[in-house]
Amino acid sequence: MERPIRISYYELLRGTNGFNESNFLGKGSFGSVYKGVLSSGQLVAVKIFHLDLEGAFRSFDAECVAICNLRHRNLVKIISSYSNVDFKSLVMEFMPNGSLDRWLYSHNYCLNILQRLNIMIDVAAALEYLHHGSFTPTIHCDVKPSNVLLDEDMVAHLSDFGLAKLLGETQLQIYTETFATIGYMAPEYGSNGVVSIKGDVYSYGIMLMEVFTRKKPTDDMFIEGLNLKDWVSKSTPHSIINVLDANLLQGDHQNIGNTLLHIPSIFELALNCCIDLPETRINMTDVVMALKKIKVMFM
Repeated sequence: MERPIRISYYELLRGTNGFNESNFLGKGSFGSVYKGVLSSGQLVAVKIFHLDLEGAFRSFDAECVAICNLRHRNLVKIISSYSNVDFKSLVMEFMPNGSLDRWLYSHNYCLNILQRLNIMIDVAAALEYLHHGSFTPTIHCDVKPSNVLLDEDMVAHLSDFGLAKLLGETQLQIYTETFATIGYMAPEYGSNGVVSIKGDVYSYGIMLMEVFTRKKPTDDMFIEGLNLKDWVSKSTPHSIINVLDANLLQGDHQNIGNTLLHIPSIFELALNCCIDLPETRINMTDVVMALKKIKVMFM
């Protein structure tokens, strides 16, 4: 297994121009991320943890565990870490196309159906690996578009393992404090602190709906008991045009007709991920298979 390279604080400071604002890439739950250049010339993303925030130390520890245990083409690769008493950071591979969130809500470019499907297949493959790829399942606990990063070829990589949990060999679920993002967390996580791989499945389902509606689960339209899941459910399959991102209805009548014919299967899959009872939700292996079959319909 490839070992993390050793990096000094001075190299991080120099490579990010002193963590200059011009190098700032974004902010997560427990830290800020900066673009940097190592002495070798390699472009990287440097995550600096805000240690004054509750949970920041645990977040750093969780991501360090990921260095040792996780390797997959659809996970962001952690190159190294640096830690002392009052400073903790991770050095990750740089993703030049930024986050899925940025692409979804940009006014300058639009992802087509196949691009969105490919991205969601990549994320599903990453979760399948986390849940079923080893004797010790890993629960991500914060699946959302801002934690999906895109490389130069628009291949998706799941990032930010600061909330991740490892299950013991005999465990199906654990109990923990709630730090996950409002709108994406499974009901059993928010109400009882129950964490299982099925919670990631729920979050994935919400994100799948978001990707094809272009509506965040926290959108202002969702008031008085209405939420993204219910909005999609009421329109699937016969009124799907009411919820589908209008950008996906561009082109000739034949293409639009094909889109409206096959898009409901995507939303039905998303709803199967978001069933209230965790044990009845689909698993990520079946999600990957289903999405690959759906993709063929649009080719």
